[in-house]
Amino acid sequence: MQRADRFSRQFTDEKPAQGLRLALFSGNYNYTRDGSNQALNRLSAYLIGQGAEVRVYSPTTDTPAFEPAGQLVSAPSVAIPGRGEYRLALGLTRALRADLAQFRPTAVHLSAPDILGSQAGKWARRQGLPLVASLHTRFETYLSYYGLDWLRPRAERYLDGFYRGCDRVLAPNAPIADLLREQGLSGEGLGERVAIWGRGVDRDRFSPARRDAEWRRAQGIADNEIVVAFLGRLVMEKGLDVLAETFSHLCGQPVRPLIIGDGPARAFLQERLPEAIFTGHLDGAGLGRAVSSADILFNPSLTEAFGNATLEGMAAGLAVLCPRAPSTSALVVDGQDGVLVSHADAEAYAGAIQALVNEPMRRLRLGRAARVSSARYDWNAICASVLDVYRDLGAAPTLRARSAA
Repeated sequence: MQRADRFSRQFTDEKPAQGLRLALFSGNYNYTRDGSNQALNRLSAYLIGQGAEVRVYSPTTDTPAFEPAGQLVSAPSVAIPGRGEYRLALGLTRALRADLAQFRPTAVHLSAPDILGSQAGKWARRQGLPLVASLHTRFETYLSYYGLDWLRPRAERYLDGFYRGCDRVLAPNAPIADLLREQGLSGEGLGERVAIWGRGVDRDRFSPARRDAEWRRAQGIADNEIVVAFLGRLVMEKGLDVLAETFSHLCGQPVRPLIIGDGPARAFLQERLPEAIFTGHLDGAGLGRAVSSADILFNPSLTEAFGNATLEGMAAGLAVLCPRAPSTSALVVDGQDGVLVSHADAEAYAGAIQALVNEPMRRLRLGRAARVSSARYDWNAICASVLDVYRDLGAAPTLRARSAA
């Protein structure tokens, strides 16, 4: 009995991720702020809290957007031409290989299909280590926004090879997992190796309780105006051309665009939306207040794999309006907790916004239902599912395995 009690105390004291040494490779871990690196930092912080050691390899800058979770190792990189706020890692250098050898990871996680991720994947396979990749955005869809459609078949072939070489591919939701299989990524049993890593939301930061009428008035918003918010980095692949055209169809209506975020396409939007309120980059309580003080969240992006901004709008109790795409279809039930538009063009979006403006009770009902739906997205439970993947691959011993030892 005493021996059983001793073992019980021993394993109660141990943490679930003890023994996991994760090498995480990222194209942008914290030098700019976006949904992908927010998720990676959340995961790292969760794993560290559960007893794991996490070492992150990523390009860095002298002016990071926020403090990173885990040990961050700077990967040599260059600025991407035309998009200087992003950097491209130059690969797995000799110094990075030496650092990896010293760290002795039990698993490797790739979050970007770049040169660094590709070479790190090859290194992991040579070492016989479990190799996991997570999909954060649909990179192949970016090409259309920069007139490079002709490169898409080549990009899709590259992505196919990148993900096919991994032991697990973490899709952000079931529709994207199905899309991976439909596009041929199931390959030699990869269909069984696709797992789900969703995203969570801070329901205290984004909440109807954060709505602030005085803040609205301070921005010059009239009490009778319906605020339609866009939340995200101001880059063209977020559908900003469609966003601007949509509001042009709503001229003369009591609708005020609220643009929350910053980025290289800000001037593009400011020229086309002179009536809009631009908050610039916001964080923490200020971000929660701005989002929660809107009435509708409009997210026209077709490139996202999950839709963090959409979920944050739902948690804030807003009526959300999105295209009918794999990412949004996993979050929103059309007509129940949001609106999905099948024809993703400005005229259709404007019509959907006009309907929400004209039907305030429907708008409020959708927002309340969205708030309820957001409760399904708990960060701790979602990150625990990734730890289960590492465990299944043998990268971290289970408590049962430790007791047997």
